[in-house]
Amino acid sequence: MRQRRWIALAMAASTGVALSACAGAGGGSEGGAADGEEGGGTVNVLQVNNPQMVDLEKLTAEYFTKDTGIEVNFTTLPENDVRDQISQEFSAQAGQYDVASLSNFEIPIYAENGWVANMDDYIAEDSDFNQDDILPPMAEALSVDGSVYGQPFYGESSFTMYRTDVFEEQGLEMPENPTWDDIAGLAEQLDGAEPNMSGICLRGLPGWGQVLAPMSTVVNTFGATYWSEDWEAQVDSPEFNEAVTFYTDLIKDYGQDGAAQAGFTECLNNLTQGDSAMWVDATSAAGSLEADGSPVQGKIGYAPSPVKETDSSGWLYTWAWGIEEASPNKDAAWEFISWASSAEYEELVGAEIGWSNVPAGKRASTYENQDYLDVAGAFAEPQEAAITGADPGNPGVQPRPAPGIQFVGIPEFPDFGTTFSQDISSVIAGQMSVDDALSNGQRLAEGVGESYQE
Repeated sequence: MRQRRWIALAMAASTGVALSACAGAGGGSEGGAADGEEGGGTVNVLQVNNPQMVDLEKLTAEYFTKDTGIEVNFTTLPENDVRDQISQEFSAQAGQYDVASLSNFEIPIYAENGWVANMDDYIAEDSDFNQDDILPPMAEALSVDGSVYGQPFYGESSFTMYRTDVFEEQGLEMPENPTWDDIAGLAEQLDGAEPNMSGICLRGLPGWGQVLAPMSTVVNTFGATYWSEDWEAQVDSPEFNEAVTFYTDLIKDYGQDGAAQAGFTECLNNLTQGDSAMWVDATSAAGSLEADGSPVQGKIGYAPSPVKETDSSGWLYTWAWGIEEASPNKDAAWEFISWASSAEYEELVGAEIGWSNVPAGKRASTYENQDYLDVAGAFAEPQEAAITGADPGNPGVQPRPAPGIQFVGIPEFPDFGTTFSQDISSVIAGQMSVDDALSNGQRLAEGVGESYQE
């Protein structure tokens, strides 16, 4: 049933594109050495166009192919495009790509459907890879029934970022473990602390991976949930209403201009350019804030993601590598993955590109590497603590029907979340009430829940 459900959703999301469509520049595996053949080979990789992946593409020929003889063909696409392409490729098991950049949202679902290869044997035979060095929440998020189906390239959680110099000027102090009430009070005092400075920046842009990501962590820690353990929709519950009202009011009262169209990138720019005093978002942002040339380098403090009724609320996310089950080149694919996700590769990035560009957040050894700590000392400890403290299986105050912190790990969530997020953005823009948005969301959630109950 789960497989039929996902295939139908994948096809619906890619209307007009056949599941067996050509996969572009990386398409086809002709000329590659299949499993069992010796030497060389070809690996076709479909990946998101994030900066860390672009760095990987630049380094692969000289530092991987030259050593192994394995040619790597990259197809690099924007996030929305690559997700559509991957869903077509893996649901059809077309075998045109050997490796794809998948997240901890897709990999458990794909594993249950038999679309990604089990990596246990490769891990057992490859002592140099050191699976034990992978941070436990990352390893768990990419495993099903104790077997590993993905390897993280980089990982993140969420935490609170704030201007220490502005706090000092205003005589304010960030609590060691802030609550959302603490943050709201600070945002009020910081709003307008400097010309055109908002008290806080939070995502308001529609999208299940945009506004719904941080807002879902607020929903969790306020004691709410999208669905109960038995799939009863809970979007119109008092706790859910309180969480959404708090989040949207905080943005409207003390947030950035144009908040309904502001996502991760806009908030990063706001904090970097001095247009916001605080930001609660991805730990991966810290590398940009502390990079050479950043106007706020050395001026940012880092604290845990705010809470209310839970001990922690940081999310968990990783761009990871999965091997398509239909790939004829699994051995070569693993060799590429074991290099790209290795501590050795992090050393290479540090030496060739810079330690602020290292794809961190996946290995314990990263946070013991003095070269990395020399650059990331301001945020390395809170970043690691946020990741290791994340618990996708138990993110709130009640049992859940599926794992996930900033998402719910079911195939329907992207469609549900995208539609629901549009109403949340309308609330932030002052075009809709919270009650109306949650009424619409409840109807959507009931449809999803009833399909699982049946």
